[in-house]
Amino acid sequence: GMATPEKATITSDAMKVLDPRGLKPDSIEIERIVNVLDETMAKLEMSSLIPCVIDSLDRFADMLGPEITTNLTEHQKLSNEMEQLLSSSEEGDTMGPEEQQGRLCLLQQRLQCSVRNVLRLLLANPSLCQALKDQAWVRGSPTEVFLKAFGEFRNFILERLLTSPVEEEEKTGFAADISLQIRKNTETITALQAELAAAIRTQEEEIHTKDNVIKDLKTSMQDLTTDCEAAIQQIKEEGKRKQREELQASQARSARLQQDIQQLGAQLSTLVLEHQASELALRKRNCRMEKEIVNWIQKYDTDMGEKQAEYEEVQAAYAQEKAQLSLLTEKHAVLLQEYSQIVEERRIRQEKEELALKELNTMNLAAARIQAFWRGYLVRSLFKPKKKKTTKKKGKGK
Repeated sequence: GMATPEKATITSDAMKVLDPRGLKPDSIEIERIVNVLDETMAKLEMSSLIPCVIDSLDRFADMLGPEITTNLTEHQKLSNEMEQLLSSSEEGDTMGPEEQQGRLCLLQQRLQCSVRNVLRLLLANPSLCQALKDQAWVRGSPTEVFLKAFGEFRNFILERLLTSPVEEEEKTGFAADISLQIRKNTETITALQAELAAAIRTQEEEIHTKDNVIKDLKTSMQDLTTDCEAAIQQIKEEGKRKQREELQASQARSARLQQDIQQLGAQLSTLVLEHQASELALRKRNCRMEKEIVNWIQKYDTDMGEKQAEYEEVQAAYAQEKAQLSLLTEKHAVLLQEYSQIVEERRIRQEKEELALKELNTMNLAAARIQAFWRGYLVRSLFKPKKKKTTKKKGKGK
């Protein structure tokens, strides 16, 4: 009956702390931390599968591709060299400790670089990673323990990041109230035990005279012990029940958060792929447009250069022809004047030639007539000589 008010207060505080809320990351820092932990977990899982994949390299050569297969083969060679170096150091090889330590450090660095290269190539292909995870691999027990521990660490960090300062204070207050209640119960038990011891001493001192009082005290002491035990048992059961409820609520909240994280991860992967495809298309288009612009600018420069050269050539030809035209115009004026003089002289000469030709024709005609007359005269004189003589004589007489 005495613990009822305190019990009600603790129950109300516990319900406040265990009240389920749809907590989600509300800051970039939390998302970055969770992404780093998830990426580390994925790298740990894939790195734990590398030895199994190397053992079945011929089986997965087609699925892995030549680049990953080559890197895995190189990684296997480095692993074999590391094993040989370690075995030789255990057998007490003649190699010096400093040289052996140097080779060991160099091999460790090369192995680290090899693991990073393999993980980079594998994680760049999510479908290949999922296909490798789906295979029935058998990991070593230490690897499983480490992966499980890292997963628990990741969930613990996520729960701490998602717990607000108010909830942290409420949990701290709840734990403090429980501790205070336990301390009060312990003090009550101690006080009752002290009273019991004092009563026993008093009863021992007055045993002969107060038997009935001792019996009553024993009875009340037994009743008080029973009540204390019942109260303690009730407090323990209440604490266990609250612990179970808090554990169940925490597991349910963790499952919800895990589901939300998976959904957000899938959405993020989808958005990243879409944005990468869009960015690639835009980059190609931009590159194509830049090339076209450069080609057009070059073509414009070439055409303008040709046009400019042609224009300068035409301008030079025009200036030359203009100068020639001016010179020819002056020559034409002089030649036109000379031509007029020549035409006039030709006309005068032609008139003189026509007049001379007429005279020559007249003279030729006259000469022809004279020659004809003379030839006729000669012929007549040859064929009629006597008659001519008679005629002459007659003429003379006449």
